[in-house]
Amino acid sequence: MTGARLEVVDGGPFTTVQDVPGRVGYWRVGVPPNGPMDDLGHRLANRVVGNHAGAAALELTGAGPTLRFAAPAVIALGGAPMPLSIDGEQRPPWTPVQVPAGATVTIGTTAGPGLRAALAVRGGLLTEPFLGSRSTFTLGRFGGHEGRPLIAGDVLAIGDDVLTAPAELPPGMAPELQTAWRVGVMIGPHSTPEFLTPAGIDALLRADWTVHFNSARTGVRLIGPRPGWARLDGGDAGLHPSNIHDTGYAIGAIDLTGDMPVILGPDGPSLGGFVCPAVVIAAERWKLGQLRPGDTVRLVPWSPAEATDADRRRADWLARATDPVEPLARPVWNLAPRGLGTVDDAVLARTPAGDGATEITYRRAGDRFLLVEYGPMTLDLELRLRVHSLDTWVAANLTDGLVDATPGVRSLLLQVDGERLTVERAIAALRLAEAEMPDVAEQPFTSRVVHLPLSWDDPATREAIQRYMHGVRADAPWCPWNIEFIRRINGLDSVDDVRRIVFDASYLVLGLGDVYLGAPVATPLDPRHRLVTTKYNPARTWTAENSVGIGGAYLCIYGMEGPGGYQFVGRTVQVWNRASRGPHFEQPWLLRPFDQLRWFEVEADELLEMRVAQERGELDIKIEESEFRLRDHQRFLADNADDISRFRSTQQAAFEAERRRWERDGEFSR
Repeated sequence: MTGARLEVVDGGPFTTVQDVPGRVGYWRVGVPPNGPMDDLGHRLANRVVGNHAGAAALELTGAGPTLRFAAPAVIALGGAPMPLSIDGEQRPPWTPVQVPAGATVTIGTTAGPGLRAALAVRGGLLTEPFLGSRSTFTLGRFGGHEGRPLIAGDVLAIGDDVLTAPAELPPGMAPELQTAWRVGVMIGPHSTPEFLTPAGIDALLRADWTVHFNSARTGVRLIGPRPGWARLDGGDAGLHPSNIHDTGYAIGAIDLTGDMPVILGPDGPSLGGFVCPAVVIAAERWKLGQLRPGDTVRLVPWSPAEATDADRRRADWLARATDPVEPLARPVWNLAPRGLGTVDDAVLARTPAGDGATEITYRRAGDRFLLVEYGPMTLDLELRLRVHSLDTWVAANLTDGLVDATPGVRSLLLQVDGERLTVERAIAALRLAEAEMPDVAEQPFTSRVVHLPLSWDDPATREAIQRYMHGVRADAPWCPWNIEFIRRINGLDSVDDVRRIVFDASYLVLGLGDVYLGAPVATPLDPRHRLVTTKYNPARTWTAENSVGIGGAYLCIYGMEGPGGYQFVGRTVQVWNRASRGPHFEQPWLLRPFDQLRWFEVEADELLEMRVAQERGELDIKIEESEFRLRDHQRFLADNADDISRFRSTQQAAFEAERRRWERDGEFSR
């Protein structure tokens, strides 16, 4: 370390510390990778000052900060054009700039094109790593500098780990920014004919989508035509055709949250229950960081060969980006996507059902992700146990080149590095692995019983509904009270019946990271406790931390403040503790797959006291050791089959009545 520091005089509108590749390996528990939204600009700015490509630098959004350097430094600004001056003297972008000791660096506002810039400092910025990365995740309040954007008075240390001498980018090497973008995507995992009609996929690719003003690092919302759905609803997953059983999300996925597409960014959720018909190619994701509200976006279908070629050529160009020779050709990032990909069902392979075997579908999810699905699109605990067995095999056998594996309700999402392990090699290995999978029916699975407090119909959930009505839509069928909507769509006599069912149920945790940070997606073991709802359309922009909601047949605890779509029933204590403080927090997340959640009721004021005690590390949560066996559960279902069938019939009738009401009121055409 050099002991060099920079002081923040003015943090600008949204300046954060980010590094590459960000926080990897925690997608399965709802921790996104974070890192720069424009990773290309970040890498190139670091290259200019002679840093390693992944050194921590500043990401500037819309405008930059004012910084004072206590010691001499070398900096470089890249990305969206923002005026850079040192003690009032203007300096160019994409070139190493000497900063004298005591000088003030001021970065102004961009007029576009583009939205974000990267400011690299030679030697890199030194902040406390969290889960292996210095990247800031503001929604989770960790990483970077105190888990937040920079403000006046902050002081950042500067390192001394450099790679090469500083050198400016040659002419033509800087990424070209636009207002009308063409972004390369691959079709899948959810395509035609199962989810969208051929005309619906065609419209998705032909539309000039407009970037919505309410876009952020979590995702870029797009305004355009309504999707052409190939189905009426999502069944147990929810009333809207966009609803599916929760599955892992690929970074850069085009997520249809109801009828609104959202391109998931580096701070986006790892798990969710919406259809994703396409995924942005890894080499094209840098463009997401430069999309401004009002820009237009055309999604261009790429072939696997195009994606592989772009990846290889991008690496070659980055390796010689500052060579002192003017390039004889345009760098790959400045070439318009050609679009040689075909529109297909995105199914790369399928093992048919038969002779007691479960159907397995291997779906394309961009060039770095593979989605493995078991069985039909239904809620079946046996399928989840099959996923767990595959996940266990992957962890033991498929480690070289595997970035992450994220279990869903009936699926496993694999992320590969594209070099040591490709999607095609992963499929070949997984198909061979099926012969090694044990019989899950008799296998015991550890299943702790976790008792959590629930403030029923908590004031924080009421506030979120009011914000939604004032800022998104006031005429939604689930407004002004989600619990009444849950009662109606399930055919129950009163909201007290909703309350009774929630508190009687034992919810089996099927996955973590549903709406971030250790948040569980869980379903009642007893089908008579499975309240089925639809999700918000469009999704909420704000949800209070640790709100509890139901979407489809699933319950979720929101691990942090942020967007969401589940119907509220109340609020609980933390399931994520970044300081790992207190009983049962050996790591930041509390829960594990196959835990059983059981609720006990508390008043809203009592819950706030419990949350304060938990923050101090003084809240003891009752956890009982147990186990789950599928064979025992199957016997329970058989013994109660008639009563379960009656409950499901009443529920389905109410579900159909709600659908007819929506058709009459034009809800499906919104």
